[in-house]
Amino acid sequence: MLLPVPTRLLVFINSKVYSKCMCSSKFAFSRSIFKNSFKLYAYPKREYSCEKKVHINVGTIGHVDHGKTTLTAAITKILQKDGLSDFIAYDQIDKAPEEKARGITINAAHIGYSTKKRHYAHTDCPGHADFIKNMISGASQMDGAILVVAADDGEMPQTREHLLLAKQVGIKKVVVFINKADLVDQESLELVELEIRELLERYGFDSGSPVIHGSALSALNDTDNEFAEKSIRKLLDSIDGYIPDPERDVTSPFLIPIDNAFTVTGRGTVVVGTITRGIIQKNQECDLLGFDNVIKLTVGDIQVFKKSVSKAEAGDHVGVLLRGVKMKSVRRGMQLVARGSQKLTNRFKANIYFLTPQEGGRSKPITSKYSQQLFSNTWNVTCRVDLEKDVQMLMPGDHGPIYLTLQWKMVMTAGQSFTIRENNVTVATGIIIQSLEPIHVESTLGKLEILNQ
Repeated sequence: MLLPVPTRLLVFINSKVYSKCMCSSKFAFSRSIFKNSFKLYAYPKREYSCEKKVHINVGTIGHVDHGKTTLTAAITKILQKDGLSDFIAYDQIDKAPEEKARGITINAAHIGYSTKKRHYAHTDCPGHADFIKNMISGASQMDGAILVVAADDGEMPQTREHLLLAKQVGIKKVVVFINKADLVDQESLELVELEIRELLERYGFDSGSPVIHGSALSALNDTDNEFAEKSIRKLLDSIDGYIPDPERDVTSPFLIPIDNAFTVTGRGTVVVGTITRGIIQKNQECDLLGFDNVIKLTVGDIQVFKKSVSKAEAGDHVGVLLRGVKMKSVRRGMQLVARGSQKLTNRFKANIYFLTPQEGGRSKPITSKYSQQLFSNTWNVTCRVDLEKDVQMLMPGDHGPIYLTLQWKMVMTAGQSFTIRENNVTVATGIIIQSLEPIHVESTLGKLEILNQ
């Protein structure tokens, strides 16, 4: 069955692939393991191979309406001129109905493009505070970030929160794009840059990070000024030069936090995510773990950027066709792991830091039995925080060892970061020290008597 298509387009949205092809006036349905919401997937005539280039995961972060999605679209438009990307228009990235109705990016979109040096998977992270959990799951898979700040606004609350979360999930390098630079004078630009450099240092990033002044909208509109195409090319050069090649752990047993899952008719269940470590291969036996469930299964097929491969490694964003599991058994946040390499538990020892009111945190101390939502990788569950025996409370700004009890048994490993949110605001960040033996949880975490601290 053939359908006409006017333009070529490749865009990853919500970890599903949308593709259309300009090189031919027709395309055919494919039984690819990737699908979009219209239940079809088409291969483009021209393939973008990243086999000879280093693969980097980056993303845009920053306050709502500062221009993150516009910048993402502008990057693809400029690279299209070099034959290194398809142009992905703003309205194709800004896809969900909520986004079109409210003009706000909500769901993370994954865009593939290349520079002359590297291949990039670019996550357009949400800026809206109500959907910060999507930013957390997206940022946890980034090698570097592009902080977008509007020149006519400067530093804003979500600018600070996104930087804090980026630091917590292990992002070490940030390139700053001061957007809408054509709307203010030079003195205002310099003041915003100074403000952002101070903010970077405050959150543990390099105050000497590259800062580019530009206008993503001018670049999209082909405006002839210094803030248009020239600024986008300067940004891309800075990303190539400043964000180092990642060190991937390909020797440990593989682990994939599940970002999305769906069914392909006639083939089975597909899970989508970025490989945290190790190498996954076709026909490999594995476990799907999380939310108290252990499911044993086999890998049927693997796809990386719409291409079926025999194996994939740490850093690759993959779709994995699973044998032996039904869609109803899979949830976002589960972990796909090498057979027998991980165990489920709901008890952990961790180090935690509680934000001050000035950082957007609580104004009151916490005591044992404090319960809120914990976010890590691509999942969130209710958790309970208990302090050590000789500690009565932790004040905002305090840090120290704690014990975590989760509502569900999950996979968390030493060194894994997490965030605790209260009333839709980040109040604490932490890192796992060790896993402990699980305990039985019936319904209410607060009523549990936990005696083994």
